[in-house]
Amino acid sequence: MNKSTSQGTLRDLGDGLVLRRANPTDVEELSEFNGKLHGDNEPDARRVAAWTRDLFEKPHPTYEVGDFTIVEDTRSGKIVSSMNLISQTWSYGGIEFGVGRPELVGTHADYRNRGLVRAQFEAVHQWSAERGEPLQAITGIPYYYRLFGYEMAVNLDGGRAGYTVHVPRLKEDEKESYAIRPALLADIPFMMELYELGSNRSLLACRRDAAVWQYEVGGKSAENVNRCVLFIVEDLAGQPLAFFGTPPFTWGDMLPAQIYEVKPGVSWNAVTPAVIRFLEKRHAELSALQEHPKLFGSFGFWLGEDHPVYHVIPHRLPFTRKPYAWYLRVPDLPAFIRKIAPVLESRLEASYIPGYTGETRLTFYNGGLRLAFENGKLSAAEQYQPTPVGHEGDAAFPELTFLQLLFGYRSLDELRTAFPDCWTWKDDAYVLLNTLFPRQPSQIWPVS
Repeated sequence: MNKSTSQGTLRDLGDGLVLRRANPTDVEELSEFNGKLHGDNEPDARRVAAWTRDLFEKPHPTYEVGDFTIVEDTRSGKIVSSMNLISQTWSYGGIEFGVGRPELVGTHADYRNRGLVRAQFEAVHQWSAERGEPLQAITGIPYYYRLFGYEMAVNLDGGRAGYTVHVPRLKEDEKESYAIRPALLADIPFMMELYELGSNRSLLACRRDAAVWQYEVGGKSAENVNRCVLFIVEDLAGQPLAFFGTPPFTWGDMLPAQIYEVKPGVSWNAVTPAVIRFLEKRHAELSALQEHPKLFGSFGFWLGEDHPVYHVIPHRLPFTRKPYAWYLRVPDLPAFIRKIAPVLESRLEASYIPGYTGETRLTFYNGGLRLAFENGKLSAAEQYQPTPVGHEGDAAFPELTFLQLLFGYRSLDELRTAFPDCWTWKDDAYVLLNTLFPRQPSQIWPVS
């Protein structure tokens, strides 16, 4: 059935193709479409389809059905391409701002290389701008999203893992000192408090209000690929001490914790062995439900580049998976710099150059950024056009590489080593940039 005549048409793309917003009648076709495109196997396809279906049918704290774009072939009435935009709130050093997260980007093989994804990005970027979101963030295949103005500029996942031999075993007559149970809605205030404390370790963090937590605890279907199953660790008197979350399915012979926080004043070293033993037990329970069960072989803490648990049990976590990367887009860089000015000013105040007065001109070769400070306060962040040549300035960052510095993904020295056309001529610029933008890892648990 041709659905393009319904309300929500955004653009005629020619050749019988129209770009439109999704509506509730698209749920089954789009769920199947996304499952086939994004699932690596049949169980994966079911899980991606469940995520899509949840976005249509489950009350979501930030998302509406019309936040899906659909390209429809009006000759067949079939969906041939789609993506969506999931709005959320992130923070940079504690400064909050809106983020638009494009996701589930895909096109049927017969319709690729026709500009369908670009047309949809133009639509969702416009929506994100209308919502006042200064940043867009997406996860996906290598390189591709650079074509749409994104730069790989912050850590995505990664973690540490141990094997069966590294599981801390109880002695024959020893009993667990902690109880672990599924999280309930009543546990949300406890988890919120610990999550907020843990977020302080991360330069970028996703903010989660009570509505987002309610969605995580009880709002997603069992098979949703992005569902995080949350658990509470209690002492034997029933006092909550920690919480952690796992996927709703095994990763082959492994089961990781994807979020893990411990109450201040409680020893990570004391609680973590019970969590590891629980991961082994939980793997066996989940594996028994799968069509092709696998024996437990490893546990993991998929908590990014750095996390307290890595420091308390280093010898139980011999395997390291380096992080991948989020793609980030900042359409108005000067405005974003002005937004995070309090963070930059606090870094100056705590540095060797408090009260700094001066300016630096950053060239990106086809444009640039001018930053000026007066008595340690940002007085200007504005576009800079290098003249008479593209390399005119105090420091240079080719293409979008400055975003890697801005978001703490790479240090200035790391960028200068990786890119010969990234440089600083003057000591003043070198010291200022290192002060304003130190390397600082992030671990982001996004709203999905």
